[in-house]
Amino acid sequence: MTGPEDNNQNSFKSAVTITVIGVAVITFVVILVALFAGLWLDKLLSTRPLFTIGLVIISIPVTILLMFRLVKMATSRIKPTKIKSSDKESNGGTDS
Repeated sequence: MTGPEDNNQNSFKSAVTITVIGVAVITFVVILVALFAGLWLDKLLSTRPLFTIGLVIISIPVTILLMFRLVKMATSRIKPTKIKSSDKESNGGTDS
């Protein structure tokens, strides 16, 4: 039987999965954009590794900032569930 606890757990797992996939995609896209923009600028201005290295290094904090924003947005959507009294009794009355 699927009760409300199973639905909450499944929705939590799917939210975590979507967040992890989002973080991976954001990281991949930001680094690729920085790499190709750097290569293009280096080719255009004849400054071989300068812009490529600079933009890839700058992409690291940008990626971290975007990851934090995505995780913050995802965690704000997660709602805590109420614990039934029978669940508290099976834990010995502790919430840990």
